[in-house]
Amino acid sequence: MDAGTPAGLGEARCISLATFRKDGREVRTPIWPVTLDGKVYVATSAASGKARRIRANGRARLAPCDQSGRKIQGPWIEARARQVSDRAVAARVEDLLRRKYGTMYWIMIQVVYRLRGLLRDRVAIEIELQPPIA
Repeated sequence: MDAGTPAGLGEARCISLATFRKDGREVRTPIWPVTLDGKVYVATSAASGKARRIRANGRARLAPCDQSGRKIQGPWIEARARQVSDRAVAARVEDLLRRKYGTMYWIMIQVVYRLRGLLRDRVAIEIELQPPIA
């Protein structure tokens, strides 16, 4: 499936997740997505800027991108994001990320998150794509 279509965003290797500050300025972050039950999910630290911005304002935009997030590889799609409170869903998201990204996921979790003390603060973010405005 084409990563540039809404249904293909979860299959993309990397997406740019744009969240919005209180003053309306957009902040873009490259992040690894997975799909579960027709929605796109990502995982991050609860203390991260993107998680804080999503808790304050669920507005988001997504686009497929390269690993650095600098090269956008498809159209931007409007979305609503929220932190997942269901621990079973959050565990499923982590499992899907582990399967999709393999060794890179292990390195990210074991090295980056563990060394920075962020491992126990991980949360799943559910991103529901919004229909285009006609």
